Amino acid sequence: MTSRRAVLQLASAALLAPHAVLAQAAPQVAAASDLSEALPLVVAAFQKQTGRSVRIVYGPTHVVAQQIQKGGTRYEMFLAADESYVQELEKAGLTADSGALYGIGRLCLFVPKGSKVRLDARLRDLGVAAKDGRLQRLALFSTNGPYGRASRDALSRAKVWMPLQPRVALAENSSQMVQLITSGASQAAVIPLSIASMSRAQAAGAYVLVPQTYHRPIRQRAVLLRGASATAESFYRFLRSPEARAIMRRYGFTLPGGR
Repeated sequence: MTSRRAVLQLASAALLAPHAVLAQAAPQVAAASDLSEALPLVVAAFQKQTGRSVRIVYGPTHVVAQQIQKGGTRYEMFLAADESYVQELEKAGLTADSGALYGIGRLCLFVPKGSKVRLDARLRDLGVAAKDGRLQRLALFSTNGPYGRASRDALSRAKVWMPLQPRVALAENSSQMVQLITSGASQAAVIPLSIASMSRAQAAGAYVLVPQTYHRPIRQRAVLLRGASATAESFYRFLRSPEARAIMRRYGFTLPGGR
């Protein structure tokens, strides 16, 4: 009986071993938080096609870049919301190459249901709404990140930035922004198209695209870090495949030419 039990235990261990190895071998990929809806679908498609997987760690691009520069992280790939951080890492000799664009970010004006702020792509009604009381809180990302800086530039272009500053509520990540736009805490928000495309956001309100001429292009770049594993390299290639691109487009991440 004891011998039979030992055989069964060994058989069970053999069956479980490949899964344990897969989990241990899954490389860590650092990604901007605006990818939190699109990227899990890309990873699932990658795993279905290859039998391999990666583990995604989300965080603000500027924070992740600092962590990589300081060393000690186990990240093998970095999907940045601002390509300038990838360029800095490349200059420091921390990347395998110069990386590749995975999307040009777009800004939206988002207005929750029940708000009296108009869906004005030129953003000028925000200034009027601040004066007449329709706008008490405007949700924006922190200017530490590319979307926050682009939002500030767009509002400055619309000549409403200065009067709106006392009414700004800042979000440091996508989770905080979703909370601001779905809880009734703000009457309007300037957000990435990727967040406006989320099901929770779509159920909570409507959006209009801000003209791209209102801010500098938000160029988002992926790069392999030095010493990346074969699985990370495979995922990096898959990110540029038609299947992955279709998922990314669904969440607002398009490349020049609409690809």
